Formats: sequence, structure tokens, C-alpha cells
Amino acid sequence: MIQLSNIEKVYRTKAIETIALDKINLTINKGEFVAIMGPSGCGKSSLLNIMGLLDAPTTGVLTIDGQSVTNFRNKKLANFRNQKLGFIFQSYHLINDLSVVDNVELPLLYRSGVTSFERRKLAVEALEKVGLSARTKHYPNQLSGGQRQRVAIARAIVGNPEIILADEPTGNLDSAMGEEVMKIMLDLNKQEGTTIVMVTHDEFMAKKTQRIIRFFDGQQVN
Repeated sequence: MIQLSNIEKVYRTKAIETIALDKINLTINKGEFVAIMGPSGCGKSSLLNIMGLLDAPTTGVLTIDGQSVTNFRNKKLANFRNQKLGFIFQSYHLINDLSVVDNVELPLLYRSGVTSFERRKLAVEALEKVGLSARTKHYPNQLSGGQRQRVAIARAIVGNPEIILADEPTGNLDSAMGEEVMKIMLDLNKQEGTTIVMVTHDEFMAKKTQRIIRFFDGQQVN
């Protein structure tokens, strides 16, 4: 589903060159739930941003679902990202001025041919999947951290993406809420067959996935 071939990411300034990723060769299969682990600054976020088409590699080839996306132009890249990928962030990235259901609808605003009625229907269905159908009219600041993360998961899955990329999805939660969020992602993986790549520092959560990939100083070490 995701293949990285000789991927390098180099950040350059006038004074310094930093290699964030050093010739990464990695394959993530369709339907896998994979954890990416490593110390801060090891390249995990750079890797996730490249997989999520939020950043481009300096060199190398990225293939998603059989398509080489490295040289996609901006509009094609945005459309591909919107159709194939869902994102979950540690800090939720919800818009406080929008209701829960409006937040979940957001990815569908960028899909042509989806009516406002269909958007609302899909958003409500996504919220039902994460157990928040009673909170559609609430606002993010009226919710607990665990509930906000569940809204973020609903937003990630509303467009039925084949891949979910999660950046420390349990990092801001206590253990009970973290377990709850992890269970939702495990269910998505098992029941829907969604491919999930999760960056985490939590060894306990990582061990619930099918495979742990470890990074150190921009290189894969297992």
C-alpha cells in the first residue's frame, strides 16, 4: 500500500545541513497496522509528513496504492490525499468555532459531487462509529480530551480513506482514554481493513499493533 524507495529528506540552511531521513526503504502492506517508534528528532514526523503528502522527499520515490506520487502537481496531490488518506494528530486540530459535526464534515468540502445532505449523513455515521452520535451539536471546548480525539478520528474516517496516518494519537490522553482511542483504531483496522501508520512514544500502545518499525538518527534500525 505504501512503498518508500531510497527516500531522503535533507533540511538545509546557509550554515547547516540536517539529514532527517537517510535512504529509507520501507514497505507497508495493505491492511497493516504499523507503529513507528524512536527518540525525538529521529525522523518519525518527517517520515509521516512524506507518507501523508504534506512534505516532499529531497530524493527517492514514494508509491501509494501502486501510484508513484513523488512528482504529482499540487492539485492532483491534494485530490489524491483527500481521497486516499485520513489524518489524526496529537493536538486534535479541531476548529473551536465549528460544531462537532461541522468539524467532521470538513474533508468532504473538498470533494466534488458530494452534496451538503450527503456530507451531513456521512459525518453523523462517522460519529456513530466512534460513539459520539449524541455530541453532534456540541463544540470542541465542551468535550474531554478523549472525546476530542474521537471527533478527530471521525473526521479522519468520514471520507472512507484506505490509509490513516496518526501522529501520537494517544499522547495527550490519560491511560484510560488512550486505551479507548486505541481500541477504535484497532477496530477500524480489523473490521474495515484500513491501513494505519501510527507514530508513538508509547511502547505499550505500539505493542498492540502488528509491527513496530524503529528509527534512530534518520535511519530505520529494524
